[in-house]
Amino acid sequence: MLTCTTQLLEQDLTIIGPVKAVLYGTSTARDTDWVVRLCDVWPDGRSMSVCDGILRARYRNSLERPELMVPGQIYRFEVDLGSTAQVFKAGHCLQVEVTSSDFPATNTVFQNQEHPSHIMLPIMNYALTLKLCPEGNVRLDNGNSIN
Repeated sequence: MLTCTTQLLEQDLTIIGPVKAVLYGTSTARDTDWVVRLCDVWPDGRSMSVCDGILRARYRNSLERPELMVPGQIYRFEVDLGSTAQVFKAGHCLQVEVTSSDFPATNTVFQNQEHPSHIMLPIMNYALTLKLCPEGNVRLDNGNSIN
């Protein structure tokens, strides 16, 4: 699982509306699932799920016309995490978790200038886009670990 956590919030942060993650990724399989979860990390370390979403890769462009992937090719995936209304309190952190399914595959999430994986948050009164993690690529083996 890829886990990215912000620094401690200095003030309350309110999000209201739809949350979406944009992933640039590749897989050794022709199909896989991408699972993204937004969490609120409390000062005591508890991580509480706020919203999540899942996308089967073959439906990345259309639910009516599935398209399998070419292993090793980089694709753009938009994962809808639904809508939420949440106040992240000062002293808390935002956390994004990205994982995959039990498909026997190795998946890689890219985070660089050409492939800027990120999450889009509807911050009250304006929108905010956060990079998932510092620049670099993260490989997910069977959706269970990071290399």
